[in-house]
Amino acid sequence: MLLIPAIDLKDGQCVRLKQGLMDKATVFSDTPAQTAEHWLKQGARRLHLVDLNGAFAGEPKNFPAIKEILAAVAQHIPVQLGGGIRDSATIEKYLDLGLTDIIIGTAAVKNPEFVREACKAFPGRIIVGLDAKEGMVAIDGWATVTEHHVIDLAKQFEDDGVNSIIYTDIGRDGMMSGVNIDATVKLAESIKIPVIASGGLTDLNDIRALCAVERSGVTGAITGRAIYEGNIAFTEAQQLADSLV
Repeated sequence: MLLIPAIDLKDGQCVRLKQGLMDKATVFSDTPAQTAEHWLKQGARRLHLVDLNGAFAGEPKNFPAIKEILAAVAQHIPVQLGGGIRDSATIEKYLDLGLTDIIIGTAAVKNPEFVREACKAFPGRIIVGLDAKEGMVAIDGWATVTEHHVIDLAKQFEDDGVNSIIYTDIGRDGMMSGVNIDATVKLAESIKIPVIASGGLTDLNDIRALCAVERSGVTGAITGRAIYEGNIAFTEAQQLADSLV
């Protein structure tokens, strides 16, 4: 089980939100590149970046901070990014900068053809992020809950050639209330590509629970508030996950 530290960017700062609400942001760092280096030193094998402003604006908004992060760590570990990615030119720009994978979220739901085209143009480099509330996919920075069921869309994007699905339970993100294991496993068992869990990771018991279902296809977990507030010591958590293989 791979644990992936999240660096959520808002106005050039490293923050965490509660349930995706921009007005409930807690600032953890004014120097995101140093934060990235910190997690690298703690043993992170991949980083997860989110351009929060970009997710709401529909275009990149934290490019300088992202560029600095990549300059600091991209030569050492893979880095994935989501938020505000709506066209192939943006994807190409980010990949040229050193990103390993591009996460398409809202645009995937609104314009599925974009995902198909991106998978063809950048094979093996596209991840789809599906954020759901009670099984229904939400878009536009979680402001709108659609009528699309998360499993139906995941199957569609699997056929298009995405390399994995990031599944976020909106109700648990940033709330330190535990991972929605049942919903995550249900999704993973419905498709053949890996599922990365996101939202609600709270303590080492969550790590143990996720490792117990790894064979279902849940291969990783994104962690944010828990490691920033000290509820989880990242190095210890990754070592635990490795020991439970």
